[in-house]
Amino acid sequence: MVLIGLALAALVGVTLGLMGGGGSILTVPIFVYVMGYDAKLAIAMSLPVIGVTSLVGALTHWRAGNVHVRTAVSFGLITVVGAFAGARAATLLSGIAQLVLLALIMLLAAVMMLRSASRQSTSAISAPRAMPVAVLIPVALVIGIVTGLVGVGGGFLVVPALVLLARSSMKQAIGTSLLVIAMNSASAFAGYVGQVQVPWVVVALFTTIAVCGILVGTWCVRFVSQRRLKQGFAVLLIVMGSFMLYRSRSVLFAGTRHATRFELQPHTHQDWPGAVRLAWS
Repeated sequence: MVLIGLALAALVGVTLGLMGGGGSILTVPIFVYVMGYDAKLAIAMSLPVIGVTSLVGALTHWRAGNVHVRTAVSFGLITVVGAFAGARAATLLSGIAQLVLLALIMLLAAVMMLRSASRQSTSAISAPRAMPVAVLIPVALVIGIVTGLVGVGGGFLVVPALVLLARSSMKQAIGTSLLVIAMNSASAFAGYVGQVQVPWVVVALFTTIAVCGILVGTWCVRFVSQRRLKQGFAVLLIVMGSFMLYRSRSVLFAGTRHATRFELQPHTHQDWPGAVRLAWS
């Protein structure tokens, strides 16, 4: 299962490169449901993966002129505050509650993507405008808090925010969002320091494969229909989000006869260093 999870790391990178977000929302489910890590540990593990992968993607987009650095810095400096606060606040939630929240965010992201894909594309705007401070601060803080709480980079929220509020073109929004995601992820991971012990070998392997995927995704972005991509990814999010809610139904329907039982099992010599397996019944 570890090998399958590492193979899926390429999907995370490709999705980030193509859409400027979305790949991060896949990382936690891969770590939990495919590779067998505890939810809270999986969230912490996802942050360096997404941070490094997004930074590489942002550099690639920057060379193509698709990163508006001033917008990324002004937006990112506020999100990092929310990301650190969200990571600290995560100590108040159980790992399963975090998974339920992530599943709900997945479904919300799917609805947003389907609505966006249904609209007619507008002409690209080459010069983004400064976002109004009264809008910038609350939007950026919320995105940062979500990053810290559930281990997503927030790109699926950053991209529409940049398009609608900063009037960025879609390509600029994708490239700029990757830089914001890298800043978010670094700050959120700092908030998890001391809470979990990260198996760095697995994280390094996963990140390396995801970086290869994002290089492919950033190259393919010019050839792929964003509308079709959003529709397909939205369907995937609906399926995964619904599956996660079903597997986490013990939180939603506490005390029911068929509630899901979670047991943390210590790793064996066959597992990766630091691995924790999640047993379902």
